[in-house]
Amino acid sequence: MCYPKEYVSYLVHFHASRDYFECHEILEEYWKEVSPRERDSYWVGFIQIAVALYHYRRGNLAGAIKTIRKADSILQMNPAQIRKLGIEYDELMELIHDITEKITLKKPYQSVSLPICDKKLIEACLAGCREAGYRWMKESDLNDSLLINRHVLRDRSEVITERNKQLQIRKTKND
Repeated sequence: MCYPKEYVSYLVHFHASRDYFECHEILEEYWKEVSPRERDSYWVGFIQIAVALYHYRRGNLAGAIKTIRKADSILQMNPAQIRKLGIEYDELMELIHDITEKITLKKPYQSVSLPICDKKLIEACLAGCREAGYRWMKESDLNDSLLINRHVLRDRSEVITERNKQLQIRKTKND
């Protein structure tokens, strides 16, 4: 099966760099291209897994639990599509429930792996790791403040400019 390059990139970052913020960015951009109006898209579910783990690793348990529950809800609706993405669906749902329980019990964050069951997908991810200089299945570096606090350090100027532009458009329509 041929997988979108963005999905493979998401998996590479998820399992190697452990940059969940980057996972979110990559897959959100792709989701907005292929199905932007579908808030219950399985792509959104995968985005939310990464966001939940980002929050969890940072100690934002309220954000983590809220987001992992949204991911759970969305992914429950899409078992066939999840399987087409080379993921063992039942194991994924078990993993999500395990993460939810750990967050609820305030257990320390630990890196997790998505249950990829397609050998070709794993090979594509390994190739992506070699290309990027990453090590597959590397644990999160909990001392890397750039990784842990990425959202604070990013350049938001484009987002702010676009929001202001949209605000002006709405203002003009209302006048």
